[in-house]
Amino acid sequence: MLRTLLAVAMIAAVPTIAAAEGDAKKGEKVFRKCKACHTVDEAKNKVGPHLIGIVGRKAGAAEGFKYSDAMANSGLTWDAATLGEYLKDPKGKVPGNKMIFAGLKKDDQVADLIAFLETSK
Repeated sequence: MLRTLLAVAMIAAVPTIAAAEGDAKKGEKVFRKCKACHTVDEAKNKVGPHLIGIVGRKAGAAEGFKYSDAMANSGLTWDAATLGEYLKDPKGKVPGNKMIFAGLKKDDQVADLIAFLETSK
């Protein structure tokens, strides 16, 4: 029991990707991988929904975009931690979603992209 509590405490103490501070300027460059399907400068949906105000928004809530049932019913809210998990493994975080992007593998790119997305309001 004590080992379990200690393990849980140690895991909780480790900072997550989402908690790491990213560089929005670098994140703008990372966003180039996303530009074919998403916008951040106008509320215009493309192959994917626009990402203006994504941080803090409920998943499946961009007006006018036809989401998969998996995303629409995910119950997620896009905070930094949830975005961090999703950006690393979109199909793993929301199985059945329509996004074809495999995910970002580098933690610093994930943190930078989240920092950039936080600026798009």
